[in-house]
Amino acid sequence: MSRLASKILFVVAMLAFSASGYAQFGGGKVAVIDLEYILKNMPMYESANEQVKQITKKWQTEVEQKHEEARMLQKNYQTEVVFLSDEMKKAKEKEILAKEKEANDLGRKYFGPEGELFKKKESLMKPIQDEVYVAVKDIADLKGYTLVLDKTSTVGVIYYSAKVDISDDVLGKLGYTK
Repeated sequence: MSRLASKILFVVAMLAFSASGYAQFGGGKVAVIDLEYILKNMPMYESANEQVKQITKKWQTEVEQKHEEARMLQKNYQTEVVFLSDEMKKAKEKEILAKEKEANDLGRKYFGPEGELFKKKESLMKPIQDEVYVAVKDIADLKGYTLVLDKTSTVGVIYYSAKVDISDDVLGKLGYTK
């Protein structure tokens, strides 16, 4: 979802909340935060971000070196191919393919969906996210907010009071029980 689409969705949601009436929302209050702004002003977050950048750069260099090795093998092969026997050609081709696979595997290991970078980001960012969540929850409880939205996120909801969760009511209406 684009940034513009998420902002439009946010505005529509806010209008829906206000149009549906204060009482229909359980008499609760809604608050908004700018999570990007909060994180950018947290030294822990900036430090974690810098660590992620350094690790990314290091791993990217490793992957590029492997790809360069494969390119060099390919280049050498092309210059030597006329002098090689069929058996030697097959061996060189196999070596090139193995090096390319090694480079691709390393790239996936570091940068794949469940790769090392993902795990490292999660280990560095989760404590910060948890700290922000606890602060938001404490302020929401203190000031009586039942819903806190993040104006910079496509997800939107950061915290909600269980009082406004009608999931069980919806299940009941559909004929299901928990």
